[in-house]
Amino acid sequence: MGRESTRSSAPSGKRAERNRQAIVTAARETFTREGFDAGMDLIAAAAGVSKVTVYNHFGSKEELFTEVIGQAMGEAHTTMAEVRARLAETGDVREALLHTARALVIAATDPSRMALRNLVTGELRRFPELGEAYQRRGPAQSALGLSAVFRDLCERGQLAIPDFELAVIQFFSLTIYPHLIVGSIGSGLRQDLADRLITEGVDLFLLRYAAQPPPG
Repeated sequence: MGRESTRSSAPSGKRAERNRQAIVTAARETFTREGFDAGMDLIAAAAGVSKVTVYNHFGSKEELFTEVIGQAMGEAHTTMAEVRARLAETGDVREALLHTARALVIAATDPSRMALRNLVTGELRRFPELGEAYQRRGPAQSALGLSAVFRDLCERGQLAIPDFELAVIQFFSLTIYPHLIVGSIGSGLRQDLADRLITEGVDLFLLRYAAQPPPG
């Protein structure tokens, strides 16, 4: 697959960090445009560095791609952290979940992230480790973030969830997964349908998990 790494340690310092970020940015654009078969020399040229510099920072194309995934997914995880912080400002659990679902859909349907997701699925047969890296750096982290949101709402007495893992999958299924399915074939949901999917999905979720007031 990738070239063997001969690095003793990655370069450090401000210039090295600038080069590293330029390489990751160029790789993200190049991979989404050309696919995983894009050469490291093409990425180096787009980043304005030498091919040797690329390999000084990343020992293989797979390592570079994993970093691209990590940074792309990290942007989405920042969104989840902001959502969790906003929960403290509202006592309306439905509004909190609607806001959460909308933020997740926006993050999931970002064109560059959608292109990376489709690239990973297209390369799974050749390079299954790319799928493992994507799952670890992307969906698994999103699931942890959403689980934390649910725990916050349970601690506030607004939700009653006995199985967080199951609830996370159900919430994703009701609000986000349809976007990923149509996105995998280069399409998208109509805005009115996407809006109804979120509102109806949240209402169905609350039918199952909204905390019930004590008797009397």
